[in-house]
Amino acid sequence: MAVLKVKFTKTKRDKLAQILWILNWVSVVSGIILFSLGLFLKIEIKKRNEVMAKGDINSVPNMLISVGVIACIINFLGGKICYDCSDANKFSRWKLVMLPYIVCTFCFTFCILVGALMCYTMRNELEESLYLGLRDAIKFYKDTDIPGRCFLKKTVDLLQIGFHCCGNNGFRDWFEIQWVSPRYLNMASKEVLDRLKSNVDGKFLVDGVPFSCCNPSSPRPCIQYQLTNNSAHYNYDFLTEELNIWVKGCREALLDYYTGIMRSIGIAALLIWLFELSVLIGVRYLQTAMKNVLLLGDLEGESDGWLLENSFVETAKYNISIIKNLSKANQISTVSGMNDPNIDVQNANCGKTNIPTKSIPADR
Repeated sequence: MAVLKVKFTKTKRDKLAQILWILNWVSVVSGIILFSLGLFLKIEIKKRNEVMAKGDINSVPNMLISVGVIACIINFLGGKICYDCSDANKFSRWKLVMLPYIVCTFCFTFCILVGALMCYTMRNELEESLYLGLRDAIKFYKDTDIPGRCFLKKTVDLLQIGFHCCGNNGFRDWFEIQWVSPRYLNMASKEVLDRLKSNVDGKFLVDGVPFSCCNPSSPRPCIQYQLTNNSAHYNYDFLTEELNIWVKGCREALLDYYTGIMRSIGIAALLIWLFELSVLIGVRYLQTAMKNVLLLGDLEGESDGWLLENSFVETAKYNISIIKNLSKANQISTVSGMNDPNIDVQNANCGKTNIPTKSIPADR
């Protein structure tokens, strides 16, 4: 029994073909949108690649870009097919192509769904990449004279100013690393030498943060040094007073930023997937309706259209049996004595071979 069978008149078939022709062109535009969203996400990730560890974070934008290009191609072809389906004579040219086209389009729409879901499952990979990348960037903040690292100070400062953040997980991350270059340390100073000697690794550690951590909206001048020393500042209590530096870590700030972008892209991709799926259903109805009208031989008469010719269970069993038969056809028998492909070929019986000599007429 056919699934969701609908009866079509010639007028309904023509209208369906015209509507699908228009919708396929709209789908081309949706493919361009997918391509643009993927390209936008790729550019946004590339802007911060200095503070991101290498990983699979580009898989989502690459997926969206690929799906967008394929959408433009496959929907352009679909528009041509639907335009020709308004004429039964032109449909005969696409008769053998439409079913493979529908199968390919179904796989393509599934890829859109996968791309949309990947936008929501990418958070963990992105968080790990940001954590490792920011950790290394802050670690090399002081290396302004080393090639390949001299740009990291500017990158981190602009990042902290732009995203109102400080450190990787928070401002205390700066307490655990030497972020002041040795060229700016006075080695003749007893305070500097004492700090270097007090650390096992010989690092100059201070309870201070770079200037880019300062919050310009604070009414009090920025306190970026001796943050934990109450006596170093007038009317200051480190434990109770709200600090005038950014408290949120840059990892959290960047993660929120990219999560918001990917959530919006995921919603857009899901809407495009639903639209593409509805177009695919319409093309399937048009294909079956035109196929049946050719079988009936009456091009002006009514014909049935459906999603599946048989039920879901019967269709699944039929496809499974085809796969099993294909796998059996590719198997080579390894039974002893059965390796010769001609072993079961019977010899042609051309008549009796043992003819008694007395039955042969003698020459006269």
